[in-house]
Amino acid sequence: MTLIFAGVRGRDQASGTGWAAPSDAPLGHEQSGTAPGANTSASSNANTSGSLSSDNRHGNDNGHRTIPVKTAAQLELALSIVNPGETIQLAKGTYVGNFSTTRAGTAEKPIRLVGTADSILINSGTSGTAPACPAPTEGWNSGYGLWLSHAPHWELSGFTINDSKKGLVIDASPFVTVDGISMTRIEEAGVHFRDSSSDGVLKNSTISHIGLVKPGYGEAVYIGSANSNWKCFGSSNGVDGSDRVQVLNNHLGPFIAAEPVDIKEGTYDGVIRGNFFDGQGITGENSGDSWIDVKGNNYLIEGNTGTFALPGVFANGYEIHTQVAGWGCGNVFSSNAVTNAVKGLTNVKVTPAP
Repeated sequence: MTLIFAGVRGRDQASGTGWAAPSDAPLGHEQSGTAPGANTSASSNANTSGSLSSDNRHGNDNGHRTIPVKTAAQLELALSIVNPGETIQLAKGTYVGNFSTTRAGTAEKPIRLVGTADSILINSGTSGTAPACPAPTEGWNSGYGLWLSHAPHWELSGFTINDSKKGLVIDASPFVTVDGISMTRIEEAGVHFRDSSSDGVLKNSTISHIGLVKPGYGEAVYIGSANSNWKCFGSSNGVDGSDRVQVLNNHLGPFIAAEPVDIKEGTYDGVIRGNFFDGQGITGENSGDSWIDVKGNNYLIEGNTGTFALPGVFANGYEIHTQVAGWGCGNVFSSNAVTNAVKGLTNVKVTPAP
């Protein structure tokens, strides 16, 4: 059986081809109408066809099923109907749209979104009225390149996110692994683990030119939330518990306007290891003058290195701050190196509680 989603089209709508969902689309999508989260102005240079037929889900040797997509509207639809254990496969091309998902994988059956460096996701601008606290909302485009909200157990790999307000936002989505993505030309933060998105991993990825519009908020990797935002992103204990996040073997920079890694109060037990920081372009705005700023507890920061060259403001390789009493404690630094910081080779600046 082929299920038709009337009206879900991008700029390729002139082809007159309807969008057909997979035959086993989950209940609630088996009806006429625009797919949840779809952006009817989305476009893709990957392909001008626009259907997901019952043939689009096919098995592989491991028993997992794959949904190949070639257009922005296909991707938006796939993100709204994908099931645990399935893989969304991006073809090469540029996908311009509002890409978000609330679909959850499981530990045994994670959901995968995979592509190549030539599979490029772009969100070209915000629109609509934002809610008081950010959440996927009908009629509002956040401007995020990709947004996972209440979508645990995803694996993202290989593709590129460019030219968006924020790059990748992971909200209330624990156990998300990001491996080998590329990201550049982002207006604010690059990758944000937020709203108790614990046990996440970012590894083997390349991020540069972040904070082009708001330099003081242009962190490459942002873990947790500032205490001023806990009213939106705090859990039952009041803090944003995006705990045990690991940032491993990434190339961060150049032109990260704020810190390459900003670790917020309320988070703990993460690992920042084996990363290379290119500090050229750090602006110093909003205290963004170091490679790593640690305000959480019990992090292991080891084996990181990098360089700095003008232009930029680079005061310290590594900093610890206490923004809230009891936080900024128990962090371990091992085998890290710094080149061309103001205060020496392996300086760690520590500030006391206010």
